Amino acid sequence: MIITILTAFFSLIGLMVIHELGHFILAKKFGVKVEEFGVGYPPRIFGIKKGETIYSLNLIPFGAFVKVYGEQGGIEDYHSFSGKPMWQRFAIVLGGVVSFWIVAIIILSVVAGAWGLPTEVNDNQSVANPKVHIARIIADSPAKTAGLMVGDIVAGFEKIGDLQEFIGSNKGKEITLTVKRGEDLLEKKIIPRVSPPEGEGPLGIGLARSGLITYSWYRAPLQGVLATYDLTASVIQGWAMGLKGMLGISKIPDGLKVEFMGPLGIFDLLREYFKMGINYFLFLVALLSTALALANILPIPALDGGKMVFLAIEAIRKKPINHKLEQRVSSVFFALLIIMMIFVTVKFDIPRVF
Repeated sequence: MIITILTAFFSLIGLMVIHELGHFILAKKFGVKVEEFGVGYPPRIFGIKKGETIYSLNLIPFGAFVKVYGEQGGIEDYHSFSGKPMWQRFAIVLGGVVSFWIVAIIILSVVAGAWGLPTEVNDNQSVANPKVHIARIIADSPAKTAGLMVGDIVAGFEKIGDLQEFIGSNKGKEITLTVKRGEDLLEKKIIPRVSPPEGEGPLGIGLARSGLITYSWYRAPLQGVLATYDLTASVIQGWAMGLKGMLGISKIPDGLKVEFMGPLGIFDLLREYFKMGINYFLFLVALLSTALALANILPIPALDGGKMVFLAIEAIRKKPINHKLEQRVSSVFFALLIIMMIFVTVKFDIPRVF
């Protein structure tokens, strides 16, 4: 239990440290003075100065930071951030975002070579740990009434055809399906329809089969890149679907639900995935790293994307934005992000976890 909690905790901290390391490496590469590289947030516990940089460990263990000389503007010497060419400043800011994707690629490459990547396959493909899961649920169907959800794994079946045959041979009769939802095993009683509407099937579900495919050492890195691309696309699609649903632009598909999750919820999810096995845990870390890359590139002040917006405005105007104004705007949005994080934690994470 303690090992699980510590692993989840240090994985989250590790992602934040690697993110800041991306800024740090590029700042050093372009000759920008880095005043401090800190793990955690102040107050400082201790710090060691090596060269021009203080490497510190801080009391609040929820992230990391890099203090770059001249980042707030007003300092134009060759060692300062604001004194560097625009493309170098963009690169330094973008370095933190790219580091998240690099981490995801490395993790997924290791998983692809060592344990295998979760991949959707057909019944004829031989894979490790095959599973049949629910990919779609039709409204007003027996599956919807029984409380089945998209993502549920149907226990006891390794091929879609076997499950379809079982359902087809029991039309009009009550059957019990055991489904795995997260760590829980649930029994759902359901009666397959004798004469379902065309294209819906007896239960009103769409099925998919997945398994783990392992790749040779020289193919694993390419699969890591492709899997990271797929995860990036999936996160974007998920965000778009959730946003459209909340704005009432489109209906969220039956069997899916939008869930908000803060740091506590993410920590608990990491803890649960660790119980499932190191490969599933690492896959989730890669997914989180990809999501953090996309979140950081959003054009919101206080995030890397917001900093790039300010740099773009400066490039268009041919003169720097008032650094005090930029600082105030970033501070307001940072406070709003903290408030939102606290709200999500209290409203959604605590009831879910406890």
